[in-house]
Amino acid sequence: MATMLRGPVRPLRPLPVLQGLPGPAADVPFRAASHGTGLLYPEHIPTSPLQKALLAAGSAGMALYNPYRHDMVAVLGETTGCRALKVLRDQMKRDPEGAQILQERPRISLSTLDLGKLQSLPEGSLGREYLRFLDVNRVSPDTRAPTRFVDDEELAYVNQRYREVHDMLHTLLGMPTNILGEIVVKWFEAVQTGLPMCILGALFGPVRLRARHLPALVSELIPWAVQSGRRAPCVLNLYYERRWAQPLTALREELGITSPPGHIKGPA
Repeated sequence: MATMLRGPVRPLRPLPVLQGLPGPAADVPFRAASHGTGLLYPEHIPTSPLQKALLAAGSAGMALYNPYRHDMVAVLGETTGCRALKVLRDQMKRDPEGAQILQERPRISLSTLDLGKLQSLPEGSLGREYLRFLDVNRVSPDTRAPTRFVDDEELAYVNQRYREVHDMLHTLLGMPTNILGEIVVKWFEAVQTGLPMCILGALFGPVRLRARHLPALVSELIPWAVQSGRRAPCVLNLYYERRWAQPLTALREELGITSPPGHIKGPA
């Protein structure tokens, strides 16, 4: 399976909150500034390499035991993803749309989304379908935990942007939020981002899947997700907030994402 994750991503053409800690400040941009001794951004928690290793080991164990511990999944991603985040950051800098995102630092939350405007968009548009995804799956963009353990302000934003567009990827791929849908999205994200947390989730997620779903996952859904991830441009280079009115089918065609094999519904 490791060989399936290799290959460059072509450029574009022209969590519940950690227990006991404050929630995400989604309307506060990441900027290089002094926020106190050693703090690089408002939610930053400086840690040593040893502390990061301990956090990574502990969060990995908890995340594998209970994949719904999104706070542990978030910590695992932050403490193991520095190298992959640098690659993603460089891809964004080389792309006009991605560079603009890095410059303007948009955030996705209930405080930044105009829900009325999204509701008024035509059926089949990205914004309308994203809103439908949130409603049908009963999720909120405000459940994405703020980045805390990334010791670089710009990389922290890249990590936060990845986290906040996760539901957009569900919308693009047509995947629900059940275990099967999350595994498929994780395979797509693993290919796209190279983040260790995504790779671990893709490889070990099927352990908790019902046996009746495994044949379709292995023979159809994983190959489709891997192929889509390799064919699509870097999804962090999409300024989704300026594409709300774009038809979802047109965006999928632009990205080279085909319809998933079969349909995934209900709990898995």
